[in-house]
Amino acid sequence: MNQSWVVFVFIAGMFVFMGIGMPMAFALLLTGASMAWVLGFFDTQLLAQNMVAGVDSFALLAVPFFILAGELMNSGGISRRIITMAQAWVGHIPGGLGYVTIGAAILMASMSGSALADTAALATILLPMMRAHGYPMSTSAGLIASGGIIAPIIPPSMPFVIYGVTTNTSISALFLSGIVPGLMMGLCLIFTWRYLLRKLDLPAGTKLPLGARMRETGKAFWALLMPVIIIGGMKTGVFTPTEAAVVAVVYALFIGFFIHREMRLSDLHAVLVRAAKTTSVVMLLCAGAQVASYMISLADLPATITEWLGPLVEHPIALMAVMQILLVLIGTALDLTPTILIFAPVMLPIAVAAGIDPIYFGLMFILNGSIGLITPPVGTVLNVVAGVGRMRLDEVIKGVNPFLAVYCMLLVLFTLFPELVTTPLKWMR
Repeated sequence: MNQSWVVFVFIAGMFVFMGIGMPMAFALLLTGASMAWVLGFFDTQLLAQNMVAGVDSFALLAVPFFILAGELMNSGGISRRIITMAQAWVGHIPGGLGYVTIGAAILMASMSGSALADTAALATILLPMMRAHGYPMSTSAGLIASGGIIAPIIPPSMPFVIYGVTTNTSISALFLSGIVPGLMMGLCLIFTWRYLLRKLDLPAGTKLPLGARMRETGKAFWALLMPVIIIGGMKTGVFTPTEAAVVAVVYALFIGFFIHREMRLSDLHAVLVRAAKTTSVVMLLCAGAQVASYMISLADLPATITEWLGPLVEHPIALMAVMQILLVLIGTALDLTPTILIFAPVMLPIAVAAGIDPIYFGLMFILNGSIGLITPPVGTVLNVVAGVGRMRLDEVIKGVNPFLAVYCMLLVLFTLFPELVTTPLKWMR
């Protein structure tokens, strides 16, 4: 079988099924089935076995638990207290609600690992406040969307879990690799927001006395303790990333019911239903992607692509640059999870063959895919902000463009200077 023909079936199948509006999980499943038929391996039992294998993983248990932890954080008052604390410290600065957004995004990213959950929480609380204080809604929405995608980079991160399971890469090492780049993303947002403020006449809030600031920080103490327990427990080897997700759920339940007392038993049903719906989408994607991934391996497509990129294997930076460009283009059409499931198993062996650190490559892969969450036309996070803020999508796209440009510059910087990622990682490990 001509490998180019198999590649054509894969690409054409994805475009056709996506073009008619088919859900991504079913598009992956049918594309895999089409490849099986072309390769002469079509067997419904084989397809079913691969679907089960796609979700039959202990490490993947972290995904539903981190999703549930994020829902519990929002319902139990943890997210709101983080935002209130950030506002107490920097809300008085002109344009301070923007800095509140960035600070809260970083802190919340260290708890939930879900870009959609963090973005929804930030937009629900901060967009009405920004609107009431006369902030330009387009720029404000763009900032919130850009802050939301820090969640997949700073641990705990659900995309890192999925990537680690899919490529058999250390999830703990991936978590550690995201700390410094995630903080650098926050710094990029601060500098970009500060630059945009020059053209805006935004009001300054009331500066709270030190005592009031400390009281708000005290109210957020239990929320701030959550990332310390999760990351500290994994770093010291007390529990694995999967166990850390369970700890996060138990901790969020305890805080919501017994410390903040903002949750009741009657609220738990709705929280569990929302988490179950999100989990079912992710797991069905994993099942469908495993079928396509198995057929890709059966057709030996990684070797074919390696042959195509052969001249670049001797030049790691050039290879990384080409791969990043490809991922940027892919990110305009695919969400982060299917991007990981489809392309990570294909690209990682090529990167390793070129001598690229697999942890560094994983970080770059997830960072690129996260930027895709705010890249039109798909831009899942953009749609969340537009929906919560009841804004037109084109307004949000216009507002996110300056932050998107800076993120792309950061991506180029990490590509040219891998040491910015690998050196802090060696120190932390």
